[in-house]
Amino acid sequence: MQDLAFSTYHQPVLATAVLAALQPKAGGLYLDATVGGGGHTALLLRAEPTCRVLAIDQDPMALAAAQEFLAPFGDRVQFWQGNFADLVVAEPMFDGILADLGVSSAQLDRPERGFSFRFDAPLDMRMNPHNPLTAATVINHYSEQELADIFYEYGEERFARRIARQIVAQRPLHSTRELARLVAHCLRASPRQRIHPATRVFQALRIYVNQELAVLDQFLARSPHWLKPAGRIAVISFHSLEDRRVKQAWRAHPLLEVVTRKPIVADAAEVALNPRSRSAKLRIAARTSA
Repeated sequence: MQDLAFSTYHQPVLATAVLAALQPKAGGLYLDATVGGGGHTALLLRAEPTCRVLAIDQDPMALAAAQEFLAPFGDRVQFWQGNFADLVVAEPMFDGILADLGVSSAQLDRPERGFSFRFDAPLDMRMNPHNPLTAATVINHYSEQELADIFYEYGEERFARRIARQIVAQRPLHSTRELARLVAHCLRASPRQRIHPATRVFQALRIYVNQELAVLDQFLARSPHWLKPAGRIAVISFHSLEDRRVKQAWRAHPLLEVVTRKPIVADAAEVALNPRSRSAKLRIAARTSA
């Protein structure tokens, strides 16, 4: 059953680099701010048999899979369901912090979650099912201008206005396939195009529905205060909007020293084994002694 839980959720990307970044030490306490299926947490717990991890995730399905997969580690791992921006830490307590900002393969592969245009599914895209806002609400009730702004700001979509105009003209839209077909028809993509024409629109909707950039900004501002002196924080991002925020926030934060001038990326061997790692970028910073 553990293997099933692990295989259902994404393999931990940049595993060797993450271990080198956090340098788990005897008796250390670490925060996995986006535990997903538990792959990165398992790496830390195996690397140092006396360290402990607080593992959090806002997705109850992901947290349940992580609890099952990490059960052999007993009370060395504690779980908390919620968004990493909502975590309250009263004093510096962690020797290391990790946040993998990517959407897990399991979330993408479950049609009912509505994250992917590969399936015909309801327009949902919520990481936390208790979130009242769905992608369907945005698509079917927001104005043309609001939709264009979302697609441009969060998806960097050049044709945001054209797409928004067509959505308003043809809605209501209820499924991922309906939306993907509309965008593809609107853009008349070349068959040689590397990514599906709806990719940026789906990314923008997911980011907006889950307020991913807003909560990331909160996390980047607060998390350095949770680190012990010399503790390290590592963030894995998957698109330029996230990576740029991490880089700029750490450069400006008075408690951090940037360890990586440029992000660490996967080598060809890892990409061959785990294609998801192709777009992963790892940045590392350390808490100063102040």
